Amino acid sequence: MSQALAKKTIWAAAVAFVLGIFVIFIGLPFVASTQLVRDRIAQQMTAWTGYRVSIDEAPDVHVWPTFRAVLKDVRLQGWTETSEQPVLEAEEIEVDLSALAALQGEVVFTRMRLLRPILRLNEDITASQFPSSESWGRLARSVRAAKEAVAASPETPDLSTLPSYTLGEIEFVEARILSPVEGQWVDVVSSLSGELDWPALNRAANLSARGIWHGEAVTVRANSAQPLLLVAGGNAPLALTVEASPAKISFEGTAGLSNIGVVEGQLELTAPSLNRLAEWTYGLRLPTGRIGPLALSAHLSGDASRIKLETSNLAVDASSGRGLLEVSFEADRPSVIGTLAFDVLNLRALAQALGPLKTNGSATNGGASIISGLDFDLRFSAASATFGTIPLTKVAAVAKTKGELSTFDISDAMGLGGNFQVGVRADKTAEPEQLELRLSGTDIELGQLAETFGRRNLIPQGKANLSVFLKGTGGSVENLLSTANGDVSATFGPGALPGIDLTKLLEESDRSTFIPLYANTDGSISLDSADIKATVKNGLAEISFAKVHAGEYSLTLNGLVPVAGRALALSAVLTDTTDEDLHFFVGGSWDAPFITAPLRFGPDDLAQ
Repeated sequence: MSQALAKKTIWAAAVAFVLGIFVIFIGLPFVASTQLVRDRIAQQMTAWTGYRVSIDEAPDVHVWPTFRAVLKDVRLQGWTETSEQPVLEAEEIEVDLSALAALQGEVVFTRMRLLRPILRLNEDITASQFPSSESWGRLARSVRAAKEAVAASPETPDLSTLPSYTLGEIEFVEARILSPVEGQWVDVVSSLSGELDWPALNRAANLSARGIWHGEAVTVRANSAQPLLLVAGGNAPLALTVEASPAKISFEGTAGLSNIGVVEGQLELTAPSLNRLAEWTYGLRLPTGRIGPLALSAHLSGDASRIKLETSNLAVDASSGRGLLEVSFEADRPSVIGTLAFDVLNLRALAQALGPLKTNGSATNGGASIISGLDFDLRFSAASATFGTIPLTKVAAVAKTKGELSTFDISDAMGLGGNFQVGVRADKTAEPEQLELRLSGTDIELGQLAETFGRRNLIPQGKANLSVFLKGTGGSVENLLSTANGDVSATFGPGALPGIDLTKLLEESDRSTFIPLYANTDGSISLDSADIKATVKNGLAEISFAKVHAGEYSLTLNGLVPVAGRALALSAVLTDTTDEDLHFFVGGSWDAPFITAPLRFGPDDLAQ
């Protein structure tokens, strides 16, 4: 190319550039000065959503530094009912437009910013219940095209058939999401601000948002390589993170947002307190004391009817384990079935959370709990566990609820020097609620077990075989004990009854009418064996047989003991090797029992 020709080419390019700038600065104001901007923007928004778009005022149009239109009081409504509330409304929408497209008489969005928008949901707040675009809208047509691609090849849909409409960047500031509750619109999410970056419908999208849900600030981040397939119900990659003070949840895998809602991937969940997590998500208190923190790492798979969690790590408070959980939504009530194996397990907290008995302070708001609407069949095992202060090993437990029937069973446990089983059953079909308690133990240290339930005095220290069956009414331990009917029996081997000096008691019986049973002494009565049987009626235990052998003495007891109280009303006969019987009365309470001065009967007295 000659030098002269090169100069002409450069000059021609420069002139073309200047003319282009001239056209833009002269042409854009002309385009912006017409009503075409408002009409075309409304048309494009209608074309995308299918809703009727209304804009109250003519837009403010800015040419520099970007071609931008500012719209006031924008509403998206259906076409049939003019009186219905807008599906979406915003105080202000800023729309960045393509300058070149505008010169050609077209409106192409490159960025949209919604100021204080309000989105109204349908009755049910689920992914499928978000307001959908009208069937002829561009979004609806694109979703239909994606559904057809998925239907043609569910595993490998043809991505080349997906629409490539340009969407761009959508920013929202101080948004609100509302839902109808008893005829009133209430906030589901408030102070919602964020950004959706979706360059084209057949390309990847990223969402970043922060807002307030259930009174907590929440940050959400999500991205997908094929979001259109995701919305259409096909399987598409999805990465999702939700962060708030009560919990952090992350998921990475594949998902589909159809009615079936297939999902598979890795789930991570951490929470500083399980109680706080329940209060935040459900607005309810767990029927137990504080439990936390919680950490879960699991492979999640399933669909909207059934979800499976294969946990590689589950830590709740001081308990850690692994196993399998399956949640089903196919019946009227959701159900959870699972098997979990723990290295260490807090059995008392588990019983309070999943068991049918309520203890003091365990009532939930309005009498409901987080598990009140669930059926479950959960099986637990633990190499070691604790129940309060009692250490246990080789534990197997089952918690079940089916409708109005609920059970919690420790089917096997090694502890207290022996082996024992505990079962609790509640039947809410009856009025009042029926409760059952079963307890059996072999070679257990009864004294340690009694201390757990606040009973220490008059309890032999030593190995015992124990059997308890109680049936009562009400929903708490206190109700059960005060209304119980059933049977109690125990057989003791060699042991001791601490805090009682029998020799001293006999000496004092000659000088006083009422004698404290417990003395300030480290002495004790050595026991050879003991057998006790009692029948419980309406919360009152009637001792039908109780005999204690202690060296040269044998003791026989009869009387009444309130199961839920601490009062004593027992008659006793103490016999020694001389066959002299001492008859006395045991009264007072478990904490401070006393005996009356004994009446002495020898063989000659009995002969008379």
